[in-house]
This record gives sequence, C-alpha cells and structure tokens, in this order.
Amino acid sequence: MTFDPTPSRRVLLAGAGALAAAGPAVARAASAPAPSNPLVRQRADALIFKHHDGQYYMTASVPEYDRLAIRRSPTLAGLATAKESVVWRRPKTGKLGGYIWAPELHEIDGRWHIYFAAGDADEPFHIRTYVLRCLDKDALTGRWEMAGQFQTPWDTFTLDSTIFSHKGVRYALWAQQEPGIKTNSNLYLAPLASPTTLARPPARLTVPTLDWEIRGFKVAEGPAPLIRNGKVFISYSASATDDRYCLGLLAADENADLMSPDAWSKSPEPVFVSSEETRVWGPGHNSFTVDEQGRDVLVYHGRDYKKIQGDPLFDPNRHTRVQRLYYKADGTPDFGVPVGAGAVPDRFAPLDRPGAFLRHEGERPLVGAGPLPTTQFRQKPGPAGTVSLEPILKPGHVLSVSAGGAVAIVPAGGDPKRASFRRIPGLAGKGVSFAALNGGCLRHRDGAVVVAPAQDAAGRAAATFLVT
Repeated sequence: MTFDPTPSRRVLLAGAGALAAAGPAVARAASAPAPSNPLVRQRADALIFKHHDGQYYMTASVPEYDRLAIRRSPTLAGLATAKESVVWRRPKTGKLGGYIWAPELHEIDGRWHIYFAAGDADEPFHIRTYVLRCLDKDALTGRWEMAGQFQTPWDTFTLDSTIFSHKGVRYALWAQQEPGIKTNSNLYLAPLASPTTLARPPARLTVPTLDWEIRGFKVAEGPAPLIRNGKVFISYSASATDDRYCLGLLAADENADLMSPDAWSKSPEPVFVSSEETRVWGPGHNSFTVDEQGRDVLVYHGRDYKKIQGDPLFDPNRHTRVQRLYYKADGTPDFGVPVGAGAVPDRFAPLDRPGAFLRHEGERPLVGAGPLPTTQFRQKPGPAGTVSLEPILKPGHVLSVSAGGAVAIVPAGGDPKRASFRRIPGLAGKGVSFAALNGGCLRHRDGAVVVAPAQDAAGRAAATFLVT
C-alpha cells in the first residue's frame, strides 16, 4: 500500500485542555513519542507509510545491497528500534545476484507486493525492476515468491518503481534509461494492468536537463507522489548521490490527464538541498507519510558529513530522516531544509497573530512571517522536565532570557535558568505556553519576543502558541 493520498490532517493543539476536548483518540495520538533524527541509521531510499491497520511500515536499501527487509511499528518513532524482518535475500549466482536497491512495499488488491531493483551476479549494475508477492497476510512473517520482472517497453536500466492510485486508476511511476536519450534515467508514468504489466504505453514526465539535475550524472530518479490542495505532486531526486543529490518537484492539476506530459510543470530550482547550517548533505530519495496526528511528514535520506572517500554509492551512512512537511500559500509543498540531528522540530504560531510564527533573524527572535527554516525550533529536554528552544539553523544555540525580560539567541551551556522553560497548557485555553523559571511567560510584544507576565486576555493570547 502506498502513501494514502487523502488522509485527514488536523492541527495539533498541544495543550492538555485542547487534547481532552478533542477526545481520547486524539490525545493518545498526540502523546506518541516524537521521532528523532536520524530515524534509522544506514538505511537509504526509505519508503515509510501508515497502513489502514494503524501500523507504520518501512522498507529501505541496506548498505550491503543484498536483501529485502521490512520494519513495522505502531509509532513513527518506534521504527528506529523496530525489529527488521528479512523477507528475501539475493541468490549467490546468476540473475538478481547483483545490487539490490530501493525496495517498496505495496498492498495491491489485498495482497502484499515488493517492488525492487536488482542487478545480476556477473553484472551488478544490470539493474532491472522485479516484483515479489506475499502468499500470506502478514508481510513480515509470510512466505514470498517471485511474481516476475516489471515489464516496460525497453530492456534497460530500470529502478525506483512506486505505485499510487488517483481517481480510480492505479499507476506505476518509475525511473528508466530510455534508448536514444543520453541520460542515466528519466521519469515515466503508466496505469497498471497487473502488478508486473502496464495497461498502456508509458508517458515520459521529465528528462534531467537543468544544471542541478545533471551534476555528476544526468539523473531523475526516486519519484514519490503526493496528492494535496488540488494538485498531484511528484518529488524526485537528481544528480550524483554525494552532497549534490537533491530533490526536484513536478506538479499537475488533479483533474488533468496525468498521462499527458504537457499537464506537468517542473520546478526551475531544486526544492530540497544540502544544508551547511544543519549539517545534512545529499538529501534525497524521499517518500511521504503522516504522523500520528495526521500531519504530513517528509521521509528522506542524507549524510551527516560532506566529504566521502571513494564511490558515494558504497558509503554506508545514508541515514533515514523524517520531518514535518508544510505548504506555501499557493498550496505547493514547502520542503524547507533538512532539519539536522535531534528531535523533529515544531513551528509555534501565536494565537493572536494568524499567519505569524515564532522565528528569528540571526540572533534576534521575533514573531512574524519568514522563510520556513527560520520558523522551526527544536524542543530540547532540560533539567527537571524543562525544555529549551533551539533554532534549527543555529544548532547549539537556544533562546535565553536576559535582564528586563528581553530574549536573545545565545550559545547553549550558559545559565540554565535563563534558557529553560516549563511547557504548560496554553494560557488562553488551547495550544501551549512556555513559563520562564524566574517568572513570566514567553510572549511577543509588537513583534519582539520577551518574557513578561500575561495577566489579561490579550497577554494570555500573546503567550499562547499553537504547535504546527
């Protein structure tokens, strides 16, 4: 089963009163542990989805490129420690004995299937796509058999197949090298007749031609569908798999003929790239899922260092990472930047300022509108149940209260009383508030962030934040 294109998305109201009002099911979801990055080390090309059984499933490439394994967990964070079940190993000789890449688990007509790319033992880069099917209901413990090779018009380099449904049609979406086009791979789309065959000739959606798509190699691969806000989006990975690896984005109207290449537009610039500030390099081969509150989540891999010895494909440290996915005013996904190591960050919207967020410009915190990465803060646990707030673009720095209640961003490790807050239910009856240890609450005043009393209704609203 691929990522459900139409799950409900609810705004998290992170206060005890709001959760109680929303009901026990929402409260249980909101109490799920927050994922921390990297989520799963040495797992690349990850597909994570939440199945209708309520469980999260994960497949990914392993550094040895020799097996297919599945993880399952009742929570997204739990995938980090979930037992991995190996359901298939490559043969020692012959066909499918080469490199095994990018498995994806999908449920088709009530039966589990795995799409994966495999080379041959004597030609490990003779990559083609194959399909396994499960003979039993449990994907982790069931028996698996080969359903066959995924059939496309050309017997060429084929990888990164995924499946999704839209308006009653089940589509296959994949990367392939097409004869006569001098690229490593392009992206193709076609409706499925069966798990291994197409119902009609494929449409070529994009060819890598832009500067950021052809660095090292001419690549469009790892497509991932997302249906939101009246659009069908397809993210994809481009360029070599080192720090130049990045994401691009295709978009079509949800009512368009998806098989018409003219229906699709391509982002002129990459939408997700390496970040020196957050120290994540080569983010790519993504998928999409939802968290326990139904909020959209971006899944991808990336390294925590830039310099690689030898071929990047054989560097094992592409780690699976997750972070919230947000949207621009026009409904287009805003990927921001890879958020770096640690707990998945949040955004904090003041109750009395719709469209504004707690953000920063350099060392100055403020409330207003700005680029997504400037509005993301990580809640870092402190002494006695307190938290400190760390901007993702300034790791190792936190909000700190100075004399007179002014708030600045300073290096962590100073006076913990100034940089620690008690997270409490929102003073305005919803959301969350942050109480300073020496009195007062984190709030805004004319755009500035201060710690001050919140005694009247206006003050309580200015000190209450919705967690988004």
